[in-house]
This record gives sequence, structure tokens and C-alpha cells, in this order.
Amino acid sequence: MLKSAAINHFGTNTRVAAIAGIDPSAVSQWKELVPERCAQRLADASDGVLSYDKDIYDQHRKAKRLAKQTSTQGV
Repeated sequence: MLKSAAINHFGTNTRVAAIAGIDPSAVSQWKELVPERCAQRLADASDGVLSYDKDIYDQHRKAKRLAKQTSTQGV
């Protein structure tokens, strides 16, 4: 789930935070993807407009791992 999609749907960082059960300052620290631990709550609260896709998070983790391995091999 993209952070921008969640904010567009719910309106504000504060509202996203309240629904996710976290501090509003945490939303400001998110990168492009909503943290996986919050994505399902937001998907449920959106009545199906937003979706949590486990595969996207798996791909993201895999890409980060690969990038880390590549950067350490170049040293």
C-alpha cells in the first residue's frame, strides 16, 4: 500500500495515524510504502478501496536485501 494512496483516501496524516493506531509523527516518517504492520488496518478501514498485498511487501524486502548484498560486495 502506498503512503500517498492512504493519505489521499483518509485525508490527512493525522487521520491515517488514528486509524492505524499510531502517533501522527510516525506517518511523516514513512517512506513510499505504508509499513506492513499498519497496511491491513488501513485496508480494513477503507472498505476495500485500499488493499494490503503481501506480495508487494515481499518484493520490497527482497529488493532491499539484494541492494544491500550488492553494495557490500562492491567494497
